[in-house]
Amino acid sequence: MQYTQLGRTGLKVSRLCLGTMNFGPVTPEEESHQIMDKAHEVGLNFFDTANVYGRRTGEGYTEQIIGRWFAQGGRRREKTVIATKLYGGMGDWPNESRNSALNIRRACDESLKRLQTDYIDILQFHHIDRNTPWEEIWGAIESLVTAGKIVYAGSSNFAGWHIAQANEIAKSRHFLGLVSEQSLYNLNARTVELEVIPACKAYGLGLIPWSPLAGGLLGGALRKAATGRRSSADHEKNIEKNRAKLEAYEALCTELGEEPANVGLAWLLHNPVVTGPIIGPRTLDQVEASLRALDIVLSEETLKKLDEIFPGPGGEAPEAYAW
Repeated sequence: MQYTQLGRTGLKVSRLCLGTMNFGPVTPEEESHQIMDKAHEVGLNFFDTANVYGRRTGEGYTEQIIGRWFAQGGRRREKTVIATKLYGGMGDWPNESRNSALNIRRACDESLKRLQTDYIDILQFHHIDRNTPWEEIWGAIESLVTAGKIVYAGSSNFAGWHIAQANEIAKSRHFLGLVSEQSLYNLNARTVELEVIPACKAYGLGLIPWSPLAGGLLGGALRKAATGRRSSADHEKNIEKNRAKLEAYEALCTELGEEPANVGLAWLLHNPVVTGPIIGPRTLDQVEASLRALDIVLSEETLKKLDEIFPGPGGEAPEAYAW
């Protein structure tokens, strides 16, 4: 396993992050535990979850599954950098969602109970809350850090200016601020290259791409369809919409002798701002298969071909659209 520091922090994390959104709704608890054991076996120490995962409103079912795995001992918790998220609704009452100081404190305490741990390594804001001032947010986060309940704070689905605003206010409070950003980023979704990635670079945030394979689109979708594998109507529609790109992409992967999924992950890993993409394996085999991406070195020629197949926004803003 390869490791890197998370943004400007001294925290060392694996270059692949284990996403747990499938734990519970898709992958049964026993198999979820086996996947986490496999992750540790191969050296993967960075796990991501959220209080709303599990598709059981208010229960935090996925966090519970992880908590019961931690409770088995064997230094499972000590070996894991656990990141969870808050913002989504955990109940029907007014203050059971978003980023108010009240909900931040409540959500943190509830996640700690479900995860069966006394601290969270990275507490992330699942979305920007435009109605709560950063002075209030940072006041709550600072108190949690002081109490030893969390170590770092991160963001998810933020715009570049949200990152700048948050960290400038944190700086004025002599606080570390955001250390990571989780964004939608893959070969077929490159909007973050305009402003989010430059903001991460400027403020020293580690970028953690979610949906690195575009919901399976970049994981050999055409090959799988050719074998008769069924998928949802939305996925089929997405395949047809991007068929020309996928044909060129999968042909290039065949030429390279690599699986499409691993090429997609390797492309993300070549970006120095990227800490590690989130992989969401449903099976043990998928964990091990993803490791190949760490060893793939994409040549300048291959990177150029990928840019031709999946054109980005043209670079950073404003040069991408102005002089």
